[in-house]
Amino acid sequence: MAKQRLPYTEDQERLARYAKALAHPARIYILQFLERQCACYVGNIVDELPMAQSSVSQHLKELKEAGFIQGAVDPPRVKYCINREQWLEAQALFAAFFGQGE
Repeated sequence: MAKQRLPYTEDQERLARYAKALAHPARIYILQFLERQCACYVGNIVDELPMAQSSVSQHLKELKEAGFIQGAVDPPRVKYCINREQWLEAQALFAAFFGQGE
């Protein structure tokens, strides 16, 4: 049986991935915090949010999987920053979706 091709465009799939990553207020807070920093460690983020480090790490994982952030291992810690290329792409996709990119 032939597999049906879904009518979604690549842009729609990327927009949905970004929207899913933004679907929690802690993740939005983390992104806004990182946007104001050059880079920071998980401990810096934990100090900013009233959450366990394991919860912050889970939110960072979601943001990283969506492409919003990137991490660099600096033993024994991981340093995070905004992935500027993906950040700009997400802004453009959301602007176009809401009719501002035309």
